[in-house]
Amino acid sequence: MRSSTIRRNLILLALGTLAIAAVGMAGFWHPNAPDIAMQHYLPVITLPTVIIAGVVDGINPCAFTVLLLFITALLTTLKAGEQNTVSTRARLIGMGTIYISAIFLTYLSIGVGILKTADIFTRQHLPARLGALIAILIGLWMMKDYFLPDLGWKLQAPGKVAEIARISAKKATIPALILGGFLIGLCTIPCSGAVYLSILSLLALQPTALLGYSYLVLYNIVFVLPLVIILILASSRPTLNQLAHWNLHHKEWVRLALGIGVVIMGLIILATV
Repeated sequence: MRSSTIRRNLILLALGTLAIAAVGMAGFWHPNAPDIAMQHYLPVITLPTVIIAGVVDGINPCAFTVLLLFITALLTTLKAGEQNTVSTRARLIGMGTIYISAIFLTYLSIGVGILKTADIFTRQHLPARLGALIAILIGLWMMKDYFLPDLGWKLQAPGKVAEIARISAKKATIPALILGGFLIGLCTIPCSGAVYLSILSLLALQPTALLGYSYLVLYNIVFVLPLVIILILASSRPTLNQLAHWNLHHKEWVRLALGIGVVIMGLIILATV
C-alpha cells in the first residue's frame, strides 16, 4: 500500500514539474517573438511535424475505436440485406468514405476557425505559445490517465459517441452518415485535441496565411488516411476481428505514446516560437 502511494506521488511530482516547466517556458522564453536563429528552424520542422502528427492523430484510440464500432454495425446491417459479398464490401467502403469525409470536413473546419482566430494575435506570438502550452498540459493529463487511471477525470470521447456511430451505421443513409461523421469529429476532440492544438500553434506562425492553411489541409488529409486504410482492411470480417483485438489490447499504450509525443512536440514548439 505504501509502495503504491509513493509511486503515485512520484508520478504526480514528475508530471507537475513538467507542467511548471512548460508554463515557465511559455512565459519567459522570448516572450515577444522568436529570435533570428529560431526562425530558421520553423520551415525545417513544420512539414515533417505536420505529417507525423497527422498520422498519429489518425490512429488515436478514440478515432480508431469508434471507426471499428461503426464498421461492425454497418457490416452487420448490410449483410442482413445482401447476399453478395463483393457488393456488400463495395457499399461498406462507399458509405465509410462518406462517413470519414464528414469527419475530415468537421476537423478541417474546426482547425480553420482556430487558425483564423489566431491570426488576430500572431504579431505577439501569443496563440502559438498558448496553444503549445495547453497541448502540453493535455498531453500530461493523458500520461496521468495511463499511470493513474483512477485519479480524477479521464480524457476520452463521451460515452455517447459509440452509440452515435452504431445508430448512424444502422440507418445506412447518406444524411445519417454525414451527421454521424460530423458528431464524431466533434466528440473526438477531447481525445486527440492536444495533437491538433499543438499543430495549430505551429501553423499560426507561418510566414503567410496561405502557407498555414495549406499545411492545415495537408494535416487533415494525412489525418484521415489511417482511417481510410482501416476502413479498407476492416471491410473483411476476419481482418476486422483482428483489428478490434489489437485495439483492445494496445489502446492504452497508444494513448501513453500519444501523450508523450504531444508533450515533446509542445516543448519543441515553445522553444522554437
